Amino acid sequence: MTERAVFINWRLSSFFGWGVYGLNLALHWSADRDMSVVVSMPISDGDLALGPLRRRALQPLIERSREFQAKLRPYENRVATVQAPCLNSCDRRFLVSGVAHNVRLAGTPTIGVTFFETPQLDADAITRARACPVVVTGSTWNAELLRAHGLTNVRNVLQGIDPSLFHPAPRLGVYTDRFLIFSGGKLERRKGQDIVLTAVRRFVERHPDALLVTAWHGPVTDYIRTLDAGGLTSPVPFDGIGQVDVTGWALANGIGPDNVLDLGSVPNAMMPGLLREMDVALFPNRAEGGTNLVAMECMACGVPTILSANTGHLDLIEDENCYPLVQQNALPGEEAGFGGVAGWGESDVEEVLEQLERVYAHRAEALRRGRLGAVAMRQLTWARTAAQMKEIVLAA
Repeated sequence: MTERAVFINWRLSSFFGWGVYGLNLALHWSADRDMSVVVSMPISDGDLALGPLRRRALQPLIERSREFQAKLRPYENRVATVQAPCLNSCDRRFLVSGVAHNVRLAGTPTIGVTFFETPQLDADAITRARACPVVVTGSTWNAELLRAHGLTNVRNVLQGIDPSLFHPAPRLGVYTDRFLIFSGGKLERRKGQDIVLTAVRRFVERHPDALLVTAWHGPVTDYIRTLDAGGLTSPVPFDGIGQVDVTGWALANGIGPDNVLDLGSVPNAMMPGLLREMDVALFPNRAEGGTNLVAMECMACGVPTILSANTGHLDLIEDENCYPLVQQNALPGEEAGFGGVAGWGESDVEEVLEQLERVYAHRAEALRRGRLGAVAMRQLTWARTAAQMKEIVLAA
C-alpha cells in the first residue's frame, strides 16, 4: 500500500491534554508504513519532553511538518486545502482553528475531532458538524449529544494511556507518614478545584497528616476566573508574572502550608513516578467532554480514584474500579464564562469527604479498587486509540 498523507491540525505537547493526544497519535503512526503524518501547527522543542528513542522516531515527522508549515506563508489569513485527510480539533462551535501563519486548513476530507463540555450546541455548530464526513468524539456523552441532534456521522473513540509509563509499580516511598491526595487538571470551574479545596480543608482538620498534591498548571486563560463564580472559595490569586499562585490560593482557603504541595508544570512522561506515591486521586469535575486523561493515568497507575459520576467520567466507571461520586446536583442553565451548562453535575462536598474518609480508613479496600482501576485502563491504550483513528482516516 502507498503511504497516505494525514494531517493533524493541533499542537503536539507533553504538557496538556490535546497536545498529549496528538503526540501519542504521532508516535504510534510514525512507524506506520500506511501513513505519512504531517502536523500543521508549529512544533516547539520545549513542548516535547521525550527520551532519545522516541525523539528520534518522531524526527522525520517533525522535519516534514516544519517544511509544510513554511509552505503555508503565502496563504496567510486564508483557507488552504490539502489533498489528504485532515484531523481538525473542534470546540462546541465546530470552527476550524488557525494554524501556522494564521492559515485555516481544510482536508480532503476534513475530519472533526471534538471534546466539548457545554451540551447546548447552536444551529450553526450542528450545520458545521453535519458537513464533516466524520466527527470523532472522545466520550459517549459527546457522541449521544450529537446523535440527539440527528447527526449520523459520529464515531466515538476514547483517549488512551501509555501502559509503558502508566502502570502499577513499586513506590519510592517518600512521605510515607503522610496521606497524599492528588488533584490534577487545568484550572477552571469545570474541573472542580474549588470543590477539592473545600473538601480537603475540612479533611485536614480531621487528619493533619493529609497532603494535597496539585498539578493544576497550564496555559493561563480566562476560564480560570470561572472558579470564582461558585462562591465556595476565595478568588484565585496570581503572582507578579501573571501565573496562578496555587499555594497562595490554598492558604487563603484555610489549608496550611504543610498540607499543600504544588507540583508546577510537569511533562506527561514524568507523571507516573509521582502518581504512584499517591494514596488517592480526587476528581469532582463538573463536566468532561472526554474521559479525563489525568484521571485515566491515575487509575492506570493503580491509584484509588474518586470520580464524579457525570459526563465523560461515566466511560471510566465500572463496578468497584473507583469511588464514584453519585450525588450529582443540577447546575443553573447559564453561567458566566461558559454559556449553557445544563447537563453538568455538581458533586456534593459531604460525599467527597465520605469517600476520602473511606479510603483513609480502609487502605486494603482502596488498594483493591486501585488494582481494578488499573486492569480497566489496560483496555484503553494509545495504541488502541491510534488503531481506531487510523481506520477512520483511511476509510475517509
